[in-house]
Amino acid sequence: MKALILVGGYGTRLRPLTLSLPKPLVEFCNKPMILHQIHALVGFGVKHIILAVSYRAEMLEKQIKAQADILGIRITFSLEDEPLGTAGPLALARNYLSEDSEPFFVLNSDIICEFPFDELYRFHKTHGQEGTLVVTKVEEPSKYGVVVYDQVGKIEKFVEKPTEFVSNKINAGIYIFEPSILDRIELKPTSIEKEIFPKMAADNDLYAFELAGFWMDVGQPKDFITGTGLYLNSLKSKQALPNGDHQQGIVGNVLIHPSARFGANCRIGPNVSIGENVVIEDGVCIKRCTIMSDSIVRSHSWLDSCIIGWKCRIGKWVRMENNCVLGEDVVVNDEIYLNGVKVLPNKEISKSVAEPSVIMSRLQLLFFQTGSLLLRFVLNLFEILAIIYFKSLGIQHYMMNTILPDEKQ
Repeated sequence: MKALILVGGYGTRLRPLTLSLPKPLVEFCNKPMILHQIHALVGFGVKHIILAVSYRAEMLEKQIKAQADILGIRITFSLEDEPLGTAGPLALARNYLSEDSEPFFVLNSDIICEFPFDELYRFHKTHGQEGTLVVTKVEEPSKYGVVVYDQVGKIEKFVEKPTEFVSNKINAGIYIFEPSILDRIELKPTSIEKEIFPKMAADNDLYAFELAGFWMDVGQPKDFITGTGLYLNSLKSKQALPNGDHQQGIVGNVLIHPSARFGANCRIGPNVSIGENVVIEDGVCIKRCTIMSDSIVRSHSWLDSCIIGWKCRIGKWVRMENNCVLGEDVVVNDEIYLNGVKVLPNKEISKSVAEPSVIMSRLQLLFFQTGSLLLRFVLNLFEILAIIYFKSLGIQHYMMNTILPDEKQ
């Protein structure tokens, strides 16, 4: 059996983390995001996984090919020359998806849940139609496009942001299709949700499968942090949440890599993920956070609802809160306060920032403002060379910082 994962493009919603790694390789609870999906698919019995990719495919391919060898499966990369939306990638991968008459799974790469592929497959086979989409319940359906279906799951219609209650179920971004769906999709940018699904529903060919348990799209920082708590709670319910030898000072659900080191009198949790080779010094308080590999949090710092990228250095008596995100190799000096701040890689923060902001170098600002891909490449290469040169002089973070208001907060 086969599966297609819609990996997508630049991962802009999860910047600054995706400036260092493609989004599928960013760790979610100490495992690259895409491996949560790949491992679940392999557990069901999928033998061939196609990744629909449009950005930084080389780095992704190197990492994922190694996993393919370990898992004993076939992984194919389907590279888009232009973004093809959520349906176009199926047409691009037509030759792989139609190799046999078996149905295939399709997943959005940002989704975290318990992946009920067994139950989904059986439900799909029972109704015998062209497609099944997974739906999940939400508390405020007026914020979403909702799915309306009958008692046996046959989808009747889709309603975008309803003003009165018609359903509280939304598309969860997980599907199973018969190969015949490929006859509906042309090789061009196409939305499966807006252009393909309504036609399938009109033909009585699309059914809804209700997801049990948690679900979260973790493609942006706020939801990444919320999703971490949901995932850890799921692990605990399965008695699969080891805390190693760090029980003292642990509060609630906490996932700790065995190589992480802790000082005395810390308070860690709830809903915290600690990565490989992380060092937490004395008296540190961390809750609702992800600390990625090789980072250090100095003594008596306080972190709430933050994502700390790789190789970061958090000084003493630092306070960070409200969905702060640090890119790779960021230094936060002692006694700094950061509120809702996103910091691009290779920066040193020496002043407190009390309002949600984006901190980058002036060169990085020019990089994002220019529309020329060639100029972006030249600027990026210049900054990399400058970093190497200044580090050779013992200067770790040389760029003048620019602070911009974060209008998305």
